[in-house]
Amino acid sequence: MEASAGLVAGSHNRNELVVIRRESSGGAGGGVVGGGGAARRAEAPCQICGDEVGVGFDGEPFVACNECAFPVCRACYEYERREGSQACPQCRTRYKRLKGCPRVAGDEEEDGVDDLEGEFGLQDGGAGGHDDDPQYVAESMLRAQMRYGRGGDAHPAGFGPVPNVPLLTNGQMVDDIPPEQHALVPSYMGGGGGGGKRIHPLPFADPNLPVQPRSMDPSKDLAAYGYGSVAWKERMEGWKQKQERLQHVRSEGGGDWDGDDADLPLMDEARQPLSRKVPIPSSRINPYRMIIVIRLVVLGFFFHYRVMHPVKDAFALWLISVICEIWFAMSWILDQFPKWLPIERETYLDRLSLRLDKEGQPSQLAPIDFFVSTVDPSKEPPLVTANTVLSILSVDYPVEKVSCYVSDDGAAMLTFEALSETSEFAKKWVPFCKKFNIEPRAPEWYFQQKIDYLKDKVAASFVRERRAMKREYEEFKVRINALVAKAQKVPEEGWTMQDGSPWPGNNVRDHPGMIQVFLGQSGGRDVEGNELPRLVYVSREKRPGYNHHKKAGAMNALVRVSAVLSNAPYLLNLDCDHYINNSKAVKEAMCFMMDPLVGKKVCYVQFPQRFDSIDRHDRYANRNVVFFDINMKGLDGIQGPIYVGTGCVFRRQALYGYDAPKTKKPPSRTCNCWPKWCLSCCCSRNKNKKKTTKPKTEKNKRLFFKKAENPSPAYALGEIEEGAPGADIEKAGIVNQQKLEKKFGQSSVFVASTLLENGGTLKSASPASLLKEAIHVISCGYEDKTDWGKEIGWIYGSITEDILTGFKMHCHGWRSIYCIPKRPAFKGSAPLNLSDRLHQVLRWALGSVEIFFSKHCPLWYGYGGGLKFLERFSYINSIVYPWTSIPLLAYCTLPAICLLTGKFITPELTNVASIWFMALFICIAVTGILEMRWSGVAIDDWWRNEQFWVIGGVSAHLFAVFQGLLKVLAGIDTSFTVTSKAGDDEEFSELYTFKWTTLLIPPTTLLLLNFIGVVAGISNAINNGYESWGPLFGKLFFAFWVIIHLYPFLKGLVGRQNRTPTIVIVWSILLASIFSLLWVRVDPFLAKSDGPLLEECGLDCN
Repeated sequence: MEASAGLVAGSHNRNELVVIRRESSGGAGGGVVGGGGAARRAEAPCQICGDEVGVGFDGEPFVACNECAFPVCRACYEYERREGSQACPQCRTRYKRLKGCPRVAGDEEEDGVDDLEGEFGLQDGGAGGHDDDPQYVAESMLRAQMRYGRGGDAHPAGFGPVPNVPLLTNGQMVDDIPPEQHALVPSYMGGGGGGGKRIHPLPFADPNLPVQPRSMDPSKDLAAYGYGSVAWKERMEGWKQKQERLQHVRSEGGGDWDGDDADLPLMDEARQPLSRKVPIPSSRINPYRMIIVIRLVVLGFFFHYRVMHPVKDAFALWLISVICEIWFAMSWILDQFPKWLPIERETYLDRLSLRLDKEGQPSQLAPIDFFVSTVDPSKEPPLVTANTVLSILSVDYPVEKVSCYVSDDGAAMLTFEALSETSEFAKKWVPFCKKFNIEPRAPEWYFQQKIDYLKDKVAASFVRERRAMKREYEEFKVRINALVAKAQKVPEEGWTMQDGSPWPGNNVRDHPGMIQVFLGQSGGRDVEGNELPRLVYVSREKRPGYNHHKKAGAMNALVRVSAVLSNAPYLLNLDCDHYINNSKAVKEAMCFMMDPLVGKKVCYVQFPQRFDSIDRHDRYANRNVVFFDINMKGLDGIQGPIYVGTGCVFRRQALYGYDAPKTKKPPSRTCNCWPKWCLSCCCSRNKNKKKTTKPKTEKNKRLFFKKAENPSPAYALGEIEEGAPGADIEKAGIVNQQKLEKKFGQSSVFVASTLLENGGTLKSASPASLLKEAIHVISCGYEDKTDWGKEIGWIYGSITEDILTGFKMHCHGWRSIYCIPKRPAFKGSAPLNLSDRLHQVLRWALGSVEIFFSKHCPLWYGYGGGLKFLERFSYINSIVYPWTSIPLLAYCTLPAICLLTGKFITPELTNVASIWFMALFICIAVTGILEMRWSGVAIDDWWRNEQFWVIGGVSAHLFAVFQGLLKVLAGIDTSFTVTSKAGDDEEFSELYTFKWTTLLIPPTTLLLLNFIGVVAGISNAINNGYESWGPLFGKLFFAFWVIIHLYPFLKGLVGRQNRTPTIVIVWSILLASIFSLLWVRVDPFLAKSDGPLLEECGLDCN
């Protein structure tokens, strides 16, 4: 679709559609609504039927007549040659046969075109035409005509269907035996019964035609028929070598391939696998597995001792501690076993280029649609979103195959104007990136790099152009900042556009849907005259009384809009603050998606999240290194990583709720291969099966929405009443279309696009109709009474829609891939201060609690599907972990209680009990060490993760549990808080910002309790003598375990304190308290004596 000249706004329910065009002056400042260049004049339609002329087999516009170029589409051209005068309507010149078109009478003298498939109409699925063509089926559904061919002709004139019987000699003369007398030559090769002369063997069969086998000449050797010849032996040797190479490929990482042996890829360089698995070395992973098993055994003996030896004088403390420890053990098992089979992966970008992206040839890489979502420009700065969009537009991928859709769920004019400015700056930035191959391609982060930017640069003009581009970017930032400053004060009458019309999104909760195509393949070129990727602004319609489902609803709206406008088979979604750090990241994903060995069952490729602007110590574990570099690698060895909400490449068909393709099993042995005594058993078993077989009519009623099996949509329509008459087929097609609309919605264009498994837009739809349908599919009531959010797209029911969406795909049998390029694929910003970080964790935990109470809970949903056992463990852990906050809070309170009361949770340890306690502590430490060893995670990152697990557990996770219970039991919903994104402030300026929130109360209370307990315990030991110090050490160790884990929280709570180190303040208070107690206890100014104190009474006893 071409770039439009203005903003399209409308409401399908209200039957409104308005085009707000920009002024002729152009430009992209202030309230400009631009499309990035005038649209080209549309090509002349067909002068016979009025449809678009389309393109030919070579990709060029289709030209029927080479004399006058009279515009006629291919369908009318073929019909005119077959049924009409075979001449051009304008110049009356006889039509010549073009490549790919069937031959008609009078073409025998033409030798200019030589293609057997096109000559006899075989390229479209046989003589009938388009039975298996997804494009034709989709366009037929769009017209509500489920027919099996254009014009009703089943076969070209003069030719009948031919059976699939290949000749042994491929039609060549062997000695004196003519081709028509060879063995197994069908009767149509003779003079009669075939409907026409044919001398070429056809690769299609018609079982309705009888085959008349003929005997071979016994006087001839078998070599005369192709058997036993030298060529035959060479083919057999080549086949064996190919099988050996295939086994070698499978052993190196092609084990996921589930194809058929008949369709083996060639083993040359251009056909080798595009990726491979890299297992963890056994010297690293085997000790890790052994210590896990040992730890399980030690846990068993530990709990046996704990249960069998209660503390009678502190029974309540003992019981609470045992319950907490059992819960921790179960949580550890759920977290540990999905890490049993960790793997890594490698990609081969050179092989991908050699196979699908050869230089000088049209690229065969699949198109991809990028999704960027934003809500509030006050919390998500427009400059951050602009950098993300610029990095997408300059990605290293064919321009014509990239489309970027920006979802503005807040309908902010600031976002719209900033995107207009971005589209203008992209015309300068994109060619600069591709000319000098710079990384990263987000200008803000590129110019902030503290590295030698001249490294590997050899162009003499690079320094000059870089300085000019930096100046252009600074001017661009000034314009964006001016827009932000202007947007701080909203006019009373609302925002108005450049032409004076009011901004349609002035009322955020009540506005029409809006679409603006800023850039496109035919609108808006860069400064060098090259095409730019498509850039589309989308703001879905919002009306009071509708549930818009927050981010999940916005993403589903983008799925539908992109399907109407570009319909790429793959999607990549990014948060507005996650820019592309590696311009080849999309090709990395395509190494998995387009790999013929592993790509068929891959639903998405997940990249790890990496972050900028985080302090060196990563105080609040923002990087989540343990999760992304340990847990996700473990899941990749099972069924794939979970979806984490951003940086993920999806297969569009998987989002539509289809099941993964089934693995083809090798054909089983027939009864002819078994002894005679087994033949009767097989026959009797088959008879019993036939008795229980369902009627054929019931089988034919299956559609591709069947829950047990969802075949590929492009071929599913062939299951409808096979062999039925034309009227019945058309009726079945109408019924099937109604089912499709009930599932996908009432847009015929969108429903037809879902049938195109390999993507592509409908040729029969005009740009104006596509825009109208795009407005339709983002209307607020489009999803009513459909499967959107239930089985299709992003799943509703939780604010963490990412977990639900990935979980549903895995339940359908799909697998996912975890891709970690050497250069991080995407980078984003993370919350720096403690309050924002805790609110982010609160939102994640609340989403898990919502899933726990929903019907999609992994504890009871999805059994009998395609979800693997250990993968289910991981999903259960992802929704159970917030509940760990309750036992964790109780366990962190126990040390203070023990110190204040003088009691403890364990009795006096025996020698055997001490062994089990020491063994458990050693196993915990060794497990962490070996985990860091095979994953490469640093000890600082591992320890920060342990600390924040406790901090988040006693604060955000605890509040998430109570808010989830309130929502389920009392119906009290909580508001969604957007995490603030980093802006242009001083580096790490927000790290020490103190923002009070109720989330800080529980951990602060725990710290105070444990500090008081430590002081009280030490004072008690001092007062009771040296015999009290022995039991005190266990209690102090317990209390310091809590304090050390909460230390980052304490540091964030205290803040800089005029740059005085927090640890100095804490230890000063603690030591001062201890020394004060010691001073009171010792009191050096008080004289001591062994006997009673004697005083003079004044009497002389002598």
